[in-house]
Amino acid sequence: MNVLKSKMAKLSVPLILSFAMVVTGCSKSTTQSTDKSTTQPSGQATPAAGTPKPAENSEISFMGWGGDTEKAVFQKLTDSYMLKYPTKKVKYTVVPPAEYYQKLDTLIASGKAPDVFYAGEAQFQKLAGSGSLLKMDDLIKTASSFDEKNVWKQGLDRYRFDGKVIGKGNLYGLPKDVGPWAFAYNKALFDKAGVKYPSAKAGEWTWNDMIDAAQKITTKGANGKTDVFGVAGYSLESAVWANGGDYIDYNTGTIKIDEPAFTEALQFVADLNLKYHVSPSPTDEKAQGGYARFVAGKIGMFPMGPWDQPGFWKLPFGWDIAAWPASPKTGKTATWLGSLGFVISNKTKYPEDAFNFASYLSLDPSSQKENYQLGQAVPNLIDMAKGEFLKYDKAPANRQVFLDIIQDYGHPTIAVGSVDTKWLDTFNQELSRVWEGKQTADVWAKEMKPKLQDLYDKGNKK
Repeated sequence: MNVLKSKMAKLSVPLILSFAMVVTGCSKSTTQSTDKSTTQPSGQATPAAGTPKPAENSEISFMGWGGDTEKAVFQKLTDSYMLKYPTKKVKYTVVPPAEYYQKLDTLIASGKAPDVFYAGEAQFQKLAGSGSLLKMDDLIKTASSFDEKNVWKQGLDRYRFDGKVIGKGNLYGLPKDVGPWAFAYNKALFDKAGVKYPSAKAGEWTWNDMIDAAQKITTKGANGKTDVFGVAGYSLESAVWANGGDYIDYNTGTIKIDEPAFTEALQFVADLNLKYHVSPSPTDEKAQGGYARFVAGKIGMFPMGPWDQPGFWKLPFGWDIAAWPASPKTGKTATWLGSLGFVISNKTKYPEDAFNFASYLSLDPSSQKENYQLGQAVPNLIDMAKGEFLKYDKAPANRQVFLDIIQDYGHPTIAVGSVDTKWLDTFNQELSRVWEGKQTADVWAKEMKPKLQDLYDKGNKK
């Protein structure tokens, strides 16, 4: 989500939500061995009668965000594309996540937008609604090997827009990924504490089970301070949705944070530190982030996305993923399912070539195989995801959890329905009063709802 895509897993609880919207899909990966298949790209477009043929020696530009590892992955995929199509040149540019959309807006305003670039969440809706993106419907129709039934609907529909609603209307992008936010755990710490591993099946492990395990895993060092925490970075979205709540009803534009299902979930997450002392406090997080603690073997349970795999492959302890704990009230499990898209500027001089490159990154079997072997993502191709991806001989063993999130209990991130996310940014900024125990969730929500409602109403008028 990619926005926000620096290392999401390093965030403290108060920042996890807002950053998740920004960085979904960004990788911490390092280059691994890759497949050298020469399979022709799925999505390779054949121009319809009467349309210009792709240029023989075109050069298109591609812009994304990310750090060195993200750049390494997509430079490799870009090089693979140019090796397969020697007359097609692609200039790849990487921008730091925090600067990406500002730079993109500047380029679009000056008429110098990249041909292919990343877009997701509220920014996708804004760009599609402003007419900045190329409609892909006709190009998709001429793609001889594109099989819509073999692409995750949860990914493809993120890039349909009818002028009002995401998920309907014309296609303006192809999924870079579908990013299931999973629940990782340190097997060595569970073994040491004599605690049974959390279940990979949704609904079998509850909040109460997690608290019990976290209390047994949490230990103090010789200085009397907590050395190992049971859990960190617990997803507020997961807790809220699992408990039957939501942040907003986009059908009516009504903020819902003051409802009991929401405030109960918010207080539960805050109490992991305030009441149970099994999760780092905001002060602890400033000293050392949750991600750093997890990779150091000092956290029992921590969230991860598929893009975290390469970094986790290097860990000196065993780990796996589980379903997010279920709310005891509802018995249900939930988490967010992020996505970024490859979109095309409506000003591109080479629409066919831009589409062919975007479809290569998104849908080509050889590219998708290389991508998952690099630890970047779950394949966008369903048969590959349910086949060789599940059989891949690297952790996590419970890869099915990623697919369960995509198919069964993953939710689009909160920002997907907003054009202006100032209300959500303010929500995250003001949450510190709950995380620090200065206000209860109930008191805070009642105070904040009218403020957030006003910000949403002003920023998201249709």
